[in-house]
Amino acid sequence: MRCADWKEVTLTPRFPLGTSKGVIEARTVWYLIAWDDQRPGVRGIGEAALFPGHSREFPADVRTKLVELCADTTNWHQRLEGDLMQVPSVRFAVEQCLRDLEASGSKVLFPSEFTLGREGIPINGLVWMGDKATMRDRIQAQIDGGNRCVKMKIGALHIEDELDLLAGVRRRFGAQDLTLRVDANGAFTHANVMPVLERLAKLGVESIEQPIAPGLYESMTEVCANSPVPVALDEDLIGHNITQAKQDLLDHVRPQYIVIKPSLVGGWAAAQEWIDQARARGIGWWITSALESSIGLNAIAQWTATLGVSMPQGLGTGQVYADNIPAPLAVQAGALYYRPENPWDLSRMEP
Repeated sequence: MRCADWKEVTLTPRFPLGTSKGVIEARTVWYLIAWDDQRPGVRGIGEAALFPGHSREFPADVRTKLVELCADTTNWHQRLEGDLMQVPSVRFAVEQCLRDLEASGSKVLFPSEFTLGREGIPINGLVWMGDKATMRDRIQAQIDGGNRCVKMKIGALHIEDELDLLAGVRRRFGAQDLTLRVDANGAFTHANVMPVLERLAKLGVESIEQPIAPGLYESMTEVCANSPVPVALDEDLIGHNITQAKQDLLDHVRPQYIVIKPSLVGGWAAAQEWIDQARARGIGWWITSALESSIGLNAIAQWTATLGVSMPQGLGTGQVYADNIPAPLAVQAGALYYRPENPWDLSRMEP
């Protein structure tokens, strides 16, 4: 018989994580832990990591569903296509937990050259918001770390300061030498976004994520049609949980890219559907984390490694926490690696 429990954990970033929507000083995630009463030492673990300010679900929703799942473990597979569709982070936690059980709790969920330590996943370096001097130092740190694709959060400082930072990079590195991405998290409006996009285009910026707030579909359609910088939808994907809704969004808005966060869209199956719908329309895509701990990041990275990606993905966030779960994941020279010789430390999961 399957048994289950859950834990709520608050993680501490090494520094305040600044975005245009505010500063993240702490991050709460939930772990779903399951085992067979005949093999209590084999424990499957999944992580629910909703993102306040982005997710449509709330902490109370997560706790309620976890209590229900632990009270009745007999119908998890059925619930994946039922009520859990409305709580994407918990749905993903269940997917992870079941697959980890099948893998005897090894955390090797998708065996590949990646999990053997032979291949890495290309990633972008992420530059969080801060004051201008701090951001300049963070950009340099990403470049010094070997990243040849750098994504900078914009929309919190004065735009002139942000453009000056990007221009400083471009004076040293051409577009062939260093890819620049920006993520606005919806910071701009329909009225003021186009001049910004025109100046970003002159700096050879590869793409901008979510330039205006999610849900403004008519405005976003116009932006995607006229922007000189390719537009990637991010937050706009959240909450579209059925196939028809995904198709309608992509057909109407026609972005150049979509950014898929499995924790926020409902896990691997939901993310794969977004990929399939995007490919059918000639829309590019990449996968990013949503500041999960090592458990969730590992689940996303191993799955991403099976997709044959070549463009940089957004999976370099595991190092932001001072108290993350020790895991085999490691970032080196612009890529994420799985080092099987480095053990997991799952003592935090002990009963």
